[in-house]
Amino acid sequence: MNKVASITLSFWIMKICATTLGETAGDLLSMTMNIGYAISSIILLGLFLITLGIQLLVNKFHPVLYWSVILTTSTAGTTLSDYMDRTLGLGYANGSLILASGLLIVLAIWGYTEKSLSVSNIKTIKAELFYWAAILFSNTLGTALGDFLADDSGLGFLGGAMLVGGVIALIAYASYLTKLNKIMLFWLAFILTRPFGATFGDLLTKSIEQGGLGFGTVGSSMILATLLIIFVIYNVRVDKHRSLIDQRT
Repeated sequence: MNKVASITLSFWIMKICATTLGETAGDLLSMTMNIGYAISSIILLGLFLITLGIQLLVNKFHPVLYWSVILTTSTAGTTLSDYMDRTLGLGYANGSLILASGLLIVLAIWGYTEKSLSVSNIKTIKAELFYWAAILFSNTLGTALGDFLADDSGLGFLGGAMLVGGVIALIAYASYLTKLNKIMLFWLAFILTRPFGATFGDLLTKSIEQGGLGFGTVGSSMILATLLIIFVIYNVRVDKHRSLIDQRT
């Protein structure tokens, strides 16, 4: 039985909600609460390891648990990226390069050992560890890319979000209407939803004077958490309905 979420439209909506919430919640902890990037990263990595440990112990897909792990990778990725780029002074471009290299290494080892990068058949502990390592790297990379687009490129929060959103739309088009490799397109889209979430999260939280909408980290996090909870509840009900149908047949 596959232990991770099926790739549907609701998956991508929830992924964007979770990664955007990861951006706003990570900033809430490290900046609004003034805990700092290093301590925030330690706390959030701890939460990630706890949720991941539980996820590895179960033998089937649980929507609440799965999206909890996604959310902790996203929040941890936000503060880790900020720590690398700002505290260590690597900058967004260098940070993105380092994280992209790490992600490619994880995917290369995964593909070599498991002979596939498909996410529709994650059944072993080893495959699942590669899966979550790739997600942690991609979410951390996405934060650095999003910050680069919003700050260094001159596009601003809205411009960065529109650019990444446009590329994601092109990938969706290619997935449905071309014969390009679906696994490659999935990972490209998965990586890009994170910078989309990062730039969209900044758009929500930053003040109007800074080019944002002024909801703040608290208000934005509450809005996004509510949306994510609604979709998770919907997926739990769908999962239960399918289980009942399987039992009857």
